[in-house]
Amino acid sequence: MTRQRSFRARGQQRSPGRWSTVLVTGASSGIGREIARQSARRGADVVAVARRRDELEVLAREIGERHARDVEVLVADLTDPEDLARVERRLADPVRPVDLLVNNAGFGSVGPFADLSVDREEAEVRLNVVALQRLSHAALRAMLPRGRGGLLNVSSVAGFQALPGNATYGATKAFVTSFSEALHAEVRASGIHVTALCPGFTRTEFQQRAGTTERGLPDRVWMSAESVARAGLDAVTRNDAVCVPGLGYKVLVAGADLVPRTLLRGVTARLAGRFAAR
Repeated sequence: MTRQRSFRARGQQRSPGRWSTVLVTGASSGIGREIARQSARRGADVVAVARRRDELEVLAREIGERHARDVEVLVADLTDPEDLARVERRLADPVRPVDLLVNNAGFGSVGPFADLSVDREEAEVRLNVVALQRLSHAALRAMLPRGRGGLLNVSSVAGFQALPGNATYGATKAFVTSFSEALHAEVRASGIHVTALCPGFTRTEFQQRAGTTERGLPDRVWMSAESVARAGLDAVTRNDAVCVPGLGYKVLVAGADLVPRTLLRGVTARLAGRFAAR
């Protein structure tokens, strides 16, 4: 049984933007869904990857009706090696080239590391790090001979410091940012754009899946998925190495370099305690 389906839009025109086809992982909700929507609005066809077929098909119909773009639904659990390999093969397909890969799929966990399920923590690393690494490799191998393409890797401001109470999540996002910056430098002269998108608190389904709550955090710290997606797409089009959406978060990240790491760990530990579910 096939797990891949295409939704063809009627009367579409060739994409006028930089990216003709955008593959988005974690496209069924949150930032990934908004990146898929905004990519279509900018004239791109979309390959939408996630585990939930029903949510992907709703998104595909919406994009087809509103933006007259094709959407290819590719159902995959990126922690499963066979599913991950199918997405790698899709990125490598020379007949249907992907111009922009958006590595957005990921999840986090909250609590003392020793109290959490080690199997779930390993799955977090497989999704946030290993899948992103393998898909980036497949995309670059296809893009470099063409001399064009892009990678937008969704990281987090959590990757800029140790994060007690979110130890694995923070560490995976530190990898994503560092990895993306290195790739940016490696392929910059080859016409390939690579950007790490590092949002702060963003209102999505992520908090519910991580077992956290918004309680105790002021409204001003929260960003919308729409604004984060827009910032990321603009940044990868410009070929910025790192994008931190929101002035407040830009100041926070810049200031973190000036604060002793012992003090910073204490601050992040208290923040994690406020953010944890009660």
